[in-house]
Formats: sequence, structure tokens, C-alpha cells
Amino acid sequence: MRREHGGLQAENGDRFYLQLSYALFFPLTGKENDMNKNEVRQKRVSEKVAEEQKARKRLAEMNLLDDFLFNTLAAYPEIGERFVRILLKIIFGREFKHLSVTAQKVYYGADTNLHGARLDVYLEPEIEENSDERVTVYNIEPDQRSDTSDKKELPRRMRFYHAKIAVKSLGAGADYEKLKNVVIIMIMPYDPFGLNRMAYTIKSRCVEVPEMPYEDGAGTLFLYTRGTEGVPNETLKQLLHYMEHTTDENAINAELREIQEMVRTVKKDPEVTAGYMLRYLRMMEELNRIRKEGWAEGKAAGMAEGIAEGKAAGKAEGMVVGMAAGKAEGRTEGELYNKISLICKKLRKGKALDEIAEELEEECSIIEPIYNKAKECAPNYDPEAVFEKMNRDA
Repeated sequence: MRREHGGLQAENGDRFYLQLSYALFFPLTGKENDMNKNEVRQKRVSEKVAEEQKARKRLAEMNLLDDFLFNTLAAYPEIGERFVRILLKIIFGREFKHLSVTAQKVYYGADTNLHGARLDVYLEPEIEENSDERVTVYNIEPDQRSDTSDKKELPRRMRFYHAKIAVKSLGAGADYEKLKNVVIIMIMPYDPFGLNRMAYTIKSRCVEVPEMPYEDGAGTLFLYTRGTEGVPNETLKQLLHYMEHTTDENAINAELREIQEMVRTVKKDPEVTAGYMLRYLRMMEELNRIRKEGWAEGKAAGMAEGIAEGKAAGKAEGMVVGMAAGKAEGRTEGELYNKISLICKKLRKGKALDEIAEELEEECSIIEPIYNKAKECAPNYDPEAVFEKMNRDA
């Protein structure tokens, strides 16, 4: 067994990886415990085959605006650097001789409470120490988050990216002259500013005298794949269309055909499929967790509403717990469940007892019994299970 491209490679290819990840994310359910081992095994094999087929289909249809394929290609041995060089050459119209490529570079906050930044493809020229050439760091990131709120936050998000890179690029006590230039390139299938432009180049300027030179070394380039105004050149237009529609038919020039061959190589790699399968399973696990958490919060809200209606009208459809307990008892249980739900949510975020007490504006002695019961339900911290424990042990 060996590890390559972030995955485990067994003698039989990617089978060990997929079986391990499947068992990890889908443990036996109560119903499966009642089945015999052969039935369970057969059920699991069928489910695994279905998930593998789904993952392979998704990967086969994936375009280069998907961050998984984009970053996998950029990090792929003997291919990644060439891929990035082609992109930069088409975007800027010149060759880049010295590049060091890092996919998925992460800058963490100064402490655990501060925001970090994940940069998809981070490129730093390898320049001689005594060279007069100014070092420029490039960050390329495909972005498909087209929600109105995401679009509105784009400028501040770019400001944050620039700040994180700048802080890390200047050593303690170094002169500002050594601060590296930073160019962030966002490639997106939606229009970030609504002007139908293919390219939006953003730089700092003087408001009163726009033509006055003001070079702070920071630049941002937004590339809209469907833009028809201000097209810099036909080759860039072809590249952006190809990145959104990554097929043989759209690889219409020599450079795009070279990239398409790289894409084909990556998509055929069993370990890439295995890596995508693991990512897919983790995503499903997270979605299930969010749904469950949302259900718990919804139930708590529903109980509170049911108790209030029960007090006013003596009846609330569907709120069995609140009505069965009566007005006073129902209110108490509803408040207890709501408090349990809040404490469980904060425990999932790694909060300590004193932090939770401060955030809920309660005394530690008040929430400590719930906190202790919830700790018994780690790591899921299921509010329903904690609620049952509290009632059972009362």
C-alpha cells in the first residue's frame, strides 16, 4: 500500500480506499443489525457500486470551473505546472519562466477566532535573491458562488485575500520595498458586476485625480466566462468558454487541446476517482448533519410555538409534548429542549463550559447539568438524545 495524490493505493487499485471510506461514513443502522451478515454485505456492495458509478459520472462530466478538478489538475505531478503556465500565458499574453505552484494554499487567522483564507492555486515566481525583478504572487481561483449575497461580498473577500497574502509575504523587520506584488484572478460563470464584461481589472487609484500613478502592488482580475463586452482577445474568449464547457469539441486550439489531454489523464486516474468519492461522502455526511441540526432547531421552535398556542387555546396541532405536559410543564420542557439544542450546537463548535455560559448569559451552575449530559452524547451531541437523558435521569 502507498499514498499518492492524497489517497491510499492498494494492490487492487482504488477498491480499498472506497471500501474504507464507505464504511467510515455509513456505519450499520439499527435495521441492518437485524439483517443477517450476507444480506448486509450484499446491500453494502450494491450501495457502494451505485455510489462509485455516481462519483465516476460526476467526475466525467466535471468542468474546469469545479474547484476539485481545477485544483487536482494544478497539483498533479508533471502536469500541474504546465497547466498553470498555459493559463497565465493566455490571460496575460506572455510566458512565465519561473513559477512555484501550490494548490489549495491555506492562510490561517492569527488565532483560532480569526478568519483564515483558502487560496485555490497559489503561484510564486522563483526569482534569484539579488535580482532586481519585482516578485509577483498570483492566485487563480474558479468561483461558482453566484448568490446575491456572495456577489455583494466579493470586493471585501478580495480585500481579505490580499491582506492575508501581504502579511505572510513580508518578514518581520523587512522593508516595504520587499513586499510582493499580488494579483488575484477569479474565473466565474456569472457576471460579478452586471456590465457583461469579460474582464474586470481592479486596482487602487486616487479618486480626485484618477490618472495619477498610485502603484500599491495589488491587483484583482475578474474573468466572466460569458462576457461579450471588452473582450481582450479571441484566445482568452476560447479559454473561458472551454473552462465552463470542458469537452473535446471546445478544445479548438493547440493549447486547449493540450489542457484537454491533461484533463483526460486526471479523470482516468483511479486515485483521483477515489479522492473525489471520499470528498463526495464527506459532503453527504455534512449535509446529513446540517439537516439533522436543522430538524432539531425546527422541532425546538415548533415546541415553543405549540406550548404558546396550547396556553392560549388549550390545543395545538402536532405539538404532543407541549400539550401532554400541560401549560406550565409544557413551557418548562420546551425551554429545556431549546436550551439543550443551543448547548449541543456550541459543543459541536468545541466551546468550553464557561464560554457557553457567557454566550448564553447564564450561570455555569445553571447549564452545567445539561453540559455534562450532552458530553455523554459526544461526538454527535444529539439534542433529542440529551433531552431523553435529562428526562430519564430526573
